[in-house]
Amino acid sequence: MVRFVFAVLGVFPLNASMAIGRWFGRAVSRLIPRLRKTAARNLEIAYPDKTEAEKRTIISGVYGSLGRQLGFIAHFKHFEPEDLKDLVEVRGAEENAFPAYDPEKGVLFITGHFGSWEVFSLLPPSFGYKLNILVRRIDNPLVEEFVDSIRTRFGAVTIGKREAGRNLFTILQNGGLLGILADLNAQHKDGVFVDFFGVSACTTASIAKIALRTGAAVLPAFAVWEEDKGRYVVYIEPKIEIEPSGSNQEDIHQLTQRITEVVEKYVRKYPDQWLWIHKRWNTRPKGEESLY
Repeated sequence: MVRFVFAVLGVFPLNASMAIGRWFGRAVSRLIPRLRKTAARNLEIAYPDKTEAEKRTIISGVYGSLGRQLGFIAHFKHFEPEDLKDLVEVRGAEENAFPAYDPEKGVLFITGHFGSWEVFSLLPPSFGYKLNILVRRIDNPLVEEFVDSIRTRFGAVTIGKREAGRNLFTILQNGGLLGILADLNAQHKDGVFVDFFGVSACTTASIAKIALRTGAAVLPAFAVWEEDKGRYVVYIEPKIEIEPSGSNQEDIHQLTQRITEVVEKYVRKYPDQWLWIHKRWNTRPKGEESLY
């Protein structure tokens, strides 16, 4: 089914594929009321003052954004390395990424489920570096093999979460670049509670732990669709810095909070491109009732 969808979308010109994908995403949203309900609840939590009409517009935009991404990914097989700089604009590389690079510490890029997070797999040949991306392997091995072939076509290296282990530390210590998604709900054993839209949200602590242990610069980078440009734009933010407290646990909390603040900044700026259909506030502090 996945191959079929990509094959059909890939038949059309790129702009048409993205337009069809956007329509397809919005159409599919009506068939999965459970996810729309989750998105609506998330918007109640984050934006209690928004009207129902405003929330519906955002939810529709989310599905349209996901569909657009499908149309874009369907064309990965048609792209050539020399085409990529014209397809994806990168801002902040010269000012933020290159100065932050240390050949003995690498760079830790953090991103979120915005616009097209799969765009990052296109960047290596265009910008002269290999990018390692931490992913959750798809349970169906045939689908995983197909998706991984798309992600790695231009030199990106995928690392499954279960196989990561010490590999992540080694990559950074050898001067590598590592990309990790930082905007999903975490379980108690894996996360720390930080403020997200004024509500405690359990957030992965692994990024902060890796950064503090290796000394790698933490750079937020988000790929969003800019309608006026008609393309995806990757924004690379300045590296995140904290004031060391003398307590490793406090430093982990402080760095995770700073990372989450940048994620929130982009959610507020591009609310219709973030993954509201995920139960971001699902894990609660002990003794607190579920928000869902």
